[in-house]
Amino acid sequence: MSCSAFLVVVRADFVHGKRDAFAAGSSKRFKVADKVAGKLSSTLSWVKNSVSHTVSQMASQVATPTSLQTTAASSSTSLSSPGLSPSSPAQLSPDDVELLAKLEEQNRLLETDSKSLRSMNGSRRNSGSSLVSSSSASSNLSHLEEDSWIMWGRIVNEWEEVRKKKEKQLKDLVRRGIPHHFRAIVWQLLCNAQNMPIKDQYSDLLKMTSPCEKLIRRDIARTYPEHEFFKEKDSLGQEVLFNVMKAYSLVDREVGYCQGSAFIVGLLLMQMPEEEAFCVFFKLMQEYRLRELFKPSMAELGLCMYQFESMIQEQLPELFVHFQAQSFHTSMYASSWFLTIFLTSFPLPFATRIFDIFMCEGLEIVFRVGLAILQMNQAELIQLDMEGMLQHFQKIIPHQFDSGPDKVIQAAYQVKYNAKKMKKLEKEYTTIKTKELEEQVEIKRLRTENRLLKQRIDTLEKESASLADRLIQGQVTRAQEAEENYLVKRELATLKQQCEEASAQLEQAKKTIRQLQQQPQAKGASQFSEESVLQLERELVQARLKEAESQCALKEMQDKILEMEKRNSSLPDDTNVARLQEELIGVKLREAEAVTGLKELKQQVRNLEEHWQRHLARTAGRWKDSPKRTR
Repeated sequence: MSCSAFLVVVRADFVHGKRDAFAAGSSKRFKVADKVAGKLSSTLSWVKNSVSHTVSQMASQVATPTSLQTTAASSSTSLSSPGLSPSSPAQLSPDDVELLAKLEEQNRLLETDSKSLRSMNGSRRNSGSSLVSSSSASSNLSHLEEDSWIMWGRIVNEWEEVRKKKEKQLKDLVRRGIPHHFRAIVWQLLCNAQNMPIKDQYSDLLKMTSPCEKLIRRDIARTYPEHEFFKEKDSLGQEVLFNVMKAYSLVDREVGYCQGSAFIVGLLLMQMPEEEAFCVFFKLMQEYRLRELFKPSMAELGLCMYQFESMIQEQLPELFVHFQAQSFHTSMYASSWFLTIFLTSFPLPFATRIFDIFMCEGLEIVFRVGLAILQMNQAELIQLDMEGMLQHFQKIIPHQFDSGPDKVIQAAYQVKYNAKKMKKLEKEYTTIKTKELEEQVEIKRLRTENRLLKQRIDTLEKESASLADRLIQGQVTRAQEAEENYLVKRELATLKQQCEEASAQLEQAKKTIRQLQQQPQAKGASQFSEESVLQLERELVQARLKEAESQCALKEMQDKILEMEKRNSSLPDDTNVARLQEELIGVKLREAEAVTGLKELKQQVRNLEEHWQRHLARTAGRWKDSPKRTR
């Protein structure tokens, strides 16, 4: 059964090589691969016949690494025996050998083609030969790699049983690295992403419009910008990456799209078709804490930073103190580790191996690897300032693992990781955040009250100013009216005096006229001349004119007095003025009360801030005392 799976993987590897050659535009190599496809088919038939005699032996052996190695060794022996070698003259002609050599060269070129969807894993490049050529006399494939292929083929075929009964052995194998050609299927099995109902919705989702499309298009070119599969504009890689990100943004509208998630999807697309990558990414978001990491609030990222910082404080106290002294926050270097699972911080072969373990064990590996990296670089980091540490994390550390991740993975599992302690830290973080939120709510409430009180004070001040203005204006108007009234009264008195004088003169004139009329005519003629009579008549006319003018002036002054009295009646009397003054005093009292309340609120805010500062000081003191106790 394992041998059959082995041969299926061989044939699938060749088919995938042809597909990758097409995706990369390597039409020339594709034609060569087509030319030798027939020869390969006959060679595979021969391989199947060559190892058929080992099937009975493998069926009787227990599925352990030792038995698989024995089986692989026997298989390798049978394959390399002179009588069964594919290069033997009895089996293959010189033309066949030449075609196989060309096929081997094309396979090597396909493996080194960075545009291939399956060019991430370096184990196959290190072997220097394809699986097909392992059946030839010039094969370089080691027995260890053959054992690994056979073992993983059996694990895939018997996945449910292995996952339930041999979970520990499975974890050990994943930590050593999943073979490149098994990675797609094993990742799907590890996260249980096979046969998901949401896969059937994928094509429908692509027909819909997402509100995040502009953001996704903008960031596509920033995702693996140096990788051949993604760097060309509107390439196949960019198109499938856009499709998967768009589909997920429609499925999970709360998260929508976050740039860091594109790197994870990009890695998945390097291993599998877009529908399968979409299903695996959906599982990772829902069951591997990634959804909480990528939410707009990023609350889970804050929790991870708190837990990771606590681990540094406990296991690397000197480095923790140095980070605190330099104000070098954990998020400045570790946030991308958690958001992209090291994909943006380290070479892809390294990050892919870590991603293998992440698929099996979750975020725990990020904590372990992150602390292992800090342990390995502690001596250098302690000697650097904040800017130097940033440069060290960006330029030095990523190239320390070019040879492979085995060393850091081994160191990662020497790191102390206590799941119960992490749960405790999660509760502490939740308590701290809840308290901070409550204090922020209280401060927000006090600030709102403060703002409302200030608005009320402003309103009262405006009302007070308005009342004061009205009172002053009323008093000024009253004074002006009183002055005008006084002037009118003076004028009226003068006119009355003039009127009385005119009346007296008129009466005197009338009296004189009556006396003249009563005297005899003769006497009048003798005593008074004609001129005196005319004079008296003129004086009479003038007296009557003055009387008429006085009457008119008197009428006008009376009208003016009436008008003044009406206007005076509309002015506030002493009672109204007193009422306005009382109202102004009341406004002043309310203003004083509001100012007192504002002072009390300000004192409460200051007390809360002092309490918060003392809380921060106690927390910082506890963190600083912890390294001393550790020493």
